[in-house]
Amino acid sequence: MSAPDLPPPAASGAGRYAPSPSGDLHLGNLRTAILAWALARRTQRAFHLRIEDLDRVREGSAQRQLEDLAALGLDWDGEVVHQSERGPAYAAAIATLESRGRVFECYCTRREILEAPSAPHSPPGAYPGTCRDLSPAARAAGRERMRALRREPALRLRTDVPTWSVHDLWAGEVTGVVDDLVLRRGDGVVAYNLAVVVDDAAAGVDQVVRADDLLSSAPRQAHLAHLLGLPEPGYAHVPLAVNTDGARLAKRDGAVTLRDRLERGESVPEVVGRIGESLGLPGCRTATDVLERWDPSMLPREPWVVELPA
Repeated sequence: MSAPDLPPPAASGAGRYAPSPSGDLHLGNLRTAILAWALARRTQRAFHLRIEDLDRVREGSAQRQLEDLAALGLDWDGEVVHQSERGPAYAAAIATLESRGRVFECYCTRREILEAPSAPHSPPGAYPGTCRDLSPAARAAGRERMRALRREPALRLRTDVPTWSVHDLWAGEVTGVVDDLVLRRGDGVVAYNLAVVVDDAAAGVDQVVRADDLLSSAPRQAHLAHLLGLPEPGYAHVPLAVNTDGARLAKRDGAVTLRDRLERGESVPEVVGRIGESLGLPGCRTATDVLERWDPSMLPREPWVVELPA
C-alpha cells in the first residue's frame, strides 16, 4: 500500500470525535479518539467533540466519556455539542429536502422490509422501494394504517443515483450504494445518517476520522451532504479493535475500558502505552506522544487484536 498524502494544513476546517453515551469508552474507542485528535492537530485543524445522544443513553456516560478523554491528554475546541439539542437544525434539513422533492413517507414495518424481495445484488434487508411511488390513495391508506399503529410514517430520502464515491485517506477511492435511507424514524427520532451530516457541516468538520465499520456509510452520507448543498468532508477510517476471537471489541470482553484498567492497577500512561504499541509506537505515555511520533502512512490496516490480562 502506498503512503497516503496527508490533507494539507488547513486555514480552517475541523476534525471531530462523536461518541454515543451508552457506556464507558473501551480501548478501541479511545484509540480512535486519539487518532482523530492527532490527525486534526497535525493538520492545524480545530478539534470538536459531539455527544450523539439521539438514541441509547446511559445516565452519566457522557460526562464519564469526557473525563476519560481528558485523562488521556485530549483537548477540544468550543463547547461540546449534544445532538439532543439540535432538533431545529435537523427539521430544517428535512424541510430543505422536502422542498426539492427528495422526501417520501414510508409506511413499512421493519419486518415487512426484511421479508420483502430486494433488488438484485442488494444486501439482505435493503429497502425495496415499496412506498417510493405510491398513488395518493395508497398513501392515504398508509397514513391510516400508521394511525392505527399509533406511529408516524418514517421519512425516507428519494435518491436518484445508485452509487456515490468518496475518498478515504487510507482506503482510497470508495464507491458505495446509495439507497432511500431513513431521515426520520417512525418514532420521530432523526436518523443517524441525517444528523451526522448536518452536525459535521455546522461545525465546519472537513475531516471525519472514525472506525472502518462505518466506511460503507460514507458514500450515502456524502451524497446526502451534496443534496443539501453542504460540503462533503474527507474521510479517514481506522481499523476496528477486536477481541481474540476476531469479534468487535465490546464491554462483555472484560476489563476493556480505561476505568477497568485503572481498577486493575494500570496507570493512564500504561493504557496510552498499549494504544501506542498498537500503532507501532512503543513508549508512548500521553496522547501528545502519539501526536508527535505517529506517521499516518504507517497506520496498521489490520484490526487491533486486544489481548488483556484478567
